[in-house]
Amino acid sequence: MPRQPSPHLTARLKRVKLFLCDVDGVLTDASVFIGGREEIKRFNILDGLGIVLLRRAGIKVGWISSRPSSATQLRADELKIDFLVQQKESKVAGVETILAQTGFTWAQVCYVGDDIVDLGVLKRAGVAVAVANATAEAKAAAHIVTKKHGGHGAVREVVEKILKSQNKWTPFVVEYAA
Repeated sequence: MPRQPSPHLTARLKRVKLFLCDVDGVLTDASVFIGGREEIKRFNILDGLGIVLLRRAGIKVGWISSRPSSATQLRADELKIDFLVQQKESKVAGVETILAQTGFTWAQVCYVGDDIVDLGVLKRAGVAVAVANATAEAKAAAHIVTKKHGGHGAVREVVEKILKSQNKWTPFVVEYAA
């Protein structure tokens, strides 16, 4: 039987209004295929549906990447991501720009990362998550370490925790079971 989050973690999950994550290594398995005309990345379809469900539940979604990519832009457009930041500058600055636009606070942010470039955001987020194959430093900064690896359903795992803590998961199950 899956272990239930602690009451403290559940309280943090209930506050989430903005779900942010890294792209390479979180939404993908960190592989990038280069050599043709366009870069190719593999995204997990379960993660994609999870993101759609978050947005339907009223939670804003954004991706923060230090590596600009047309493949990332294409997937973000397909999923109607609310915020896409692709810049080589500080990820913290990117998140702060989104917070200024939305009026949300760091306490309302869930951030999923996998590497040392994510540490600044992980240290500030209300819910900090590292994927199973993240660096030791990212895991040490996280409130949650997923069971699944990046690109293999880790984002979906987090989405379900958020939606279940906010009592928004069961209505989707009922809807799709009809």
